[in-house]
Amino acid sequence: TLWKALVKNTLGHGPVHSVGRYGAEYYNSLGYVPYDVGINENVARTLEYAYADWCLWKLAQELGRPEEETALYEARARNYKNVFDSERKLMRGKNLDGTFQSPFSPYKWGDAFTEGNSWHYTWSVFQDVAGLAELMGGDREMARMLDSVFVVPPLFDDSYYGFPIHEIREMQIMNMGNYAHGNQPVQHMIYLYNYTPEPWKAQMRVREVMDKLYNYTPDGYCGDEDNGQTSAWYVFSALGFYPVTPGTGEYVLGSPLFTRATVTLSDGRKLVINAPKNSRDNIFVRDVTLNGKKLNLNFVTHEELTAGGTLEFDMSNEPAMERGTTPSARPYSMSTDDRQN
Repeated sequence: TLWKALVKNTLGHGPVHSVGRYGAEYYNSLGYVPYDVGINENVARTLEYAYADWCLWKLAQELGRPEEETALYEARARNYKNVFDSERKLMRGKNLDGTFQSPFSPYKWGDAFTEGNSWHYTWSVFQDVAGLAELMGGDREMARMLDSVFVVPPLFDDSYYGFPIHEIREMQIMNMGNYAHGNQPVQHMIYLYNYTPEPWKAQMRVREVMDKLYNYTPDGYCGDEDNGQTSAWYVFSALGFYPVTPGTGEYVLGSPLFTRATVTLSDGRKLVINAPKNSRDNIFVRDVTLNGKKLNLNFVTHEELTAGGTLEFDMSNEPAMERGTTPSARPYSMSTDDRQN
């Protein structure tokens, strides 16, 4: 019954556009929701439907659904590729005839996106970050594009709305380029450095956001809470990890905020996170051990965390340029994972 309900939601939308999938008839036939058919937020919908299809694929495997069903959702999970502009190396609206929307500005909020722009939504490929890197020209080029989000000025095009919505103003006030942490679509982006040869940049940026954009004062909240996401980001990040791809059971490493934190699990076991050298200057992770064993990966698993024990971070004021830089250290991506079948 659950499976039937989920499949039904992939076939169309209900009495309001937020129920089911608005534009499903196009998405299911073309592999994307076109820009020029009167369906706003078409790129955002395409990207989010593709991730949802990845979730359906994984669930179909667990339920033992027929191969034709699992293959369908596996293929649709790669539909993010259909709205990627290889020349701009950004996500971009695509017309019904297969041409990209024109003119195009990566600074334009709304329109093909939802309360964000192309700089933000390009990273909404939670299920296949390695596949996104390949589209961009490799993991080093993806790292450069991640850098660019912080380097470009906080410019914006608000012509879709007719005025600067509060998310735009929050981005300007944050003054971190076009990084808009006050709105959820880009909040996972910093952790994607863990999928490149420069994971230390995730540590640097995570601590910058926690220190700069969150505070205990009346103006110390950097944007929408939206179902707990903005505070959940902080709680996870303060502990030192974050679930980039819910459904994998992996938590991608960042930079813990405290010298010690203890999480009491539901069964009474405790997870202790130690970072004794942690400070405002020592924001970089030199080494990680889990229950005394060196962890060379850029992630920990749900099973490891919920088993309890001690996760220890050796912190430094200098980045560890060699730790976690190899492809084997990176978190899950569907295009490179040999566990998918």
